[in-house]
Amino acid sequence: MLALHAKVIVNPVAGAYSTRRKWPRISKLLRHVGLSFDYEYTEGVGHAIELARAAASDGYRYVVAVGGDGTVNEVANGILYSTGSSNTSLGVVSTGTGSDFARSVGIPRDYNSACSFLTSSQRLLIDVGVVEYKSKGQALQRFFINAAGVGFDAAVVETTERLPKYFGGTIPYVAGLLRTLFGYENKSVVVHLGNKVEDKRVLSIVVANGCYFGGGMYMAPQAELNDSLLDVMTVGDIGKFELLKALPTVYKGTHINHPKVRMEKATHITIESSERVLVHADGELLGEGPASFWLMPAALSIVV
Repeated sequence: MLALHAKVIVNPVAGAYSTRRKWPRISKLLRHVGLSFDYEYTEGVGHAIELARAAASDGYRYVVAVGGDGTVNEVANGILYSTGSSNTSLGVVSTGTGSDFARSVGIPRDYNSACSFLTSSQRLLIDVGVVEYKSKGQALQRFFINAAGVGFDAAVVETTERLPKYFGGTIPYVAGLLRTLFGYENKSVVVHLGNKVEDKRVLSIVVANGCYFGGGMYMAPQAELNDSLLDVMTVGDIGKFELLKALPTVYKGTHINHPKVRMEKATHITIESSERVLVHADGELLGEGPASFWLMPAALSIVV
């Protein structure tokens, strides 16, 4: 397999079902910039993991995700679960609603510009997060490359997934946030972080590898994708109206100055609760707690 011959994995329903319509234009752009490739459409949740794992194990040294953050997460998981993970690079053409990983890594969110990046010889070796969680009584693991967490944000993801997919950007997340807000109750959790064990009541805990989240929220402004650390943002026992008042500051990154927001850096964090707490990663709902998060430094090569 030639080094520059890529497997392109296309999620046709990404971006409010717009990617199928955009793909003919994207494929022409890829050929125009000189990328040699073949492609496959995904057919449902989890399919991109299977396709990427098979491609990286079969000798493709370059796998490109065309879709949203969920598609990029699945392709990254497929590469990381493959036998060729250490020799395979990930390329991204973002056509989703949020595009938070593209923002965090510095890849253009406009697919016309992103296509020209895919023949770059530059690679960024990024850290990868791992989350262990429960689903249907089973303990499962998932890799994440941008952000994961528990609590309110996971509940928002659950709500957002049920909303009609008409809009891109931050609109779906904010709509899900507002719909979730008034029925949500903060959770009592036990947090193990470093040498500390704390009992606290929280709205949400976000474990960030990248800076952006929720369709452009500057959630972890000090996060770096290759610093061998996770940025942990804990939002304490904040009230609903206080949260709404503080919401605009999240887009500027100044929410970290709020007295009920705490930012810490760690390589491992475990969150337990006697209540049901939901777990998300890279914009996808995974399951429930208890949840553990840890870091694999310099684990994935990104084309930039």
